[in-house]
Amino acid sequence: MSERETVETKSLNIKLINTLIQVIRSLSQEERQILEEKLFFDSSEPSNQELMKVAEIGGSFDFLHDEPDIYTLADVEPI
Repeated sequence: MSERETVETKSLNIKLINTLIQVIRSLSQEERQILEEKLFFDSSEPSNQELMKVAEIGGSFDFLHDEPDIYTLADVEPI
């Protein structure tokens, strides 16, 4: 890329950035919030729901369903 092309590209980028700033400033607060969520949400990490589903399906916690009864009613103190 020649020096002239580089300068033109930088100039175009600055114009684009300024236009984007104007558009963002014209958005309502709700629209800005939606934009921020779209821009800053990292979708490469699983959501809490996805993690819970994996834990449920994976069987890592199945032992909790078959816990031995180590306490009896006699162990309970009256209220």
